[in-house]
Amino acid sequence: MKCFNHYGGYLCLPRSASFIPAPEPSINPTEAFNPCPLGYEPHGDSCVDVDECEREEHDCQPSQECINTLGAFNCQCPRGYSKVGTECIDIDECRYRYCQHRCVNVPGSFSCQCEPGFQLGGNNRSCVDVNECEMGAPCSQRCFNTYGTFMCRCDQGYELGPDGFACNDIDECRSSSYHCQFQCVNEPGKFSCVCPEGYQLVGTRMCQDINECETGEHQCTDTQTCVNIHGRYQCVDTDRCQDPYVHVSDNRCVCPHNKPACRDLPYSVVHRYMTITSERSVPSDIFLIQATNILTGSLNTFRIRSGDDNRDFYIR
Repeated sequence: MKCFNHYGGYLCLPRSASFIPAPEPSINPTEAFNPCPLGYEPHGDSCVDVDECEREEHDCQPSQECINTLGAFNCQCPRGYSKVGTECIDIDECRYRYCQHRCVNVPGSFSCQCEPGFQLGGNNRSCVDVNECEMGAPCSQRCFNTYGTFMCRCDQGYELGPDGFACNDIDECRSSSYHCQFQCVNEPGKFSCVCPEGYQLVGTRMCQDINECETGEHQCTDTQTCVNIHGRYQCVDTDRCQDPYVHVSDNRCVCPHNKPACRDLPYSVVHRYMTITSERSVPSDIFLIQATNILTGSLNTFRIRSGDDNRDFYIR
């Protein structure tokens, strides 16, 4: 190889190669002589900077910005871009985790987004909880704010519906048959107990018989006696003595021995009215009848013989 000198360096060429130097460039006599350094131009007796950016005498790419400097210019990328070679490449700011929740990269910039139940804070990067209860959450009764969401709750007597917002009335009467002694009536958010006619509510659930004979709510006449029974009352004649018996007190009839018809009849008949409750344990004492022994060693026994539709029965 043979070494040939070249502008700013040298060339290694085969020895058979020939080297023809280029002619020297001709000087254009029309170009005005510029006594100022590169990037400046004369202005009177001084040199002033040339704004290549304003005159568009720069070689910046369309994606770059031209920044004029003294005697020269710089090609810079806009904010959000980095210079790679002669091109401006968008910077993916989401790689640096600027956002608390989600980051969305856009050309030259980025934006932060929050998960449902949050909103951007004042710095446009952090996420703060949203109080949905103060912003019209669709709870029909009570609303409780939680971190990132909310919960609906219902008042006593209601239950939360499948949608999680509506409150539906609980039918307490259907859930149990032991709420009331007699009958349960469902109401919005609660229930109430009612009693049958002739009874009054004691407390909130129990029923008690009304004694019409004591309260004066009966319609018995002066010749009748009021007898209270469950749920109502009954008027019975004060004098129920039938001939040959003679009425001697409110419930006692006597058959005088001087009457021939009384010879084979009991001396006295006593009328008593008793309310016999149901579900009474057996055996149980209901009423005590006691006889006076006239003869020594005699034994008195009583036995129910018969009864009628008026609930009267006979004892021997």
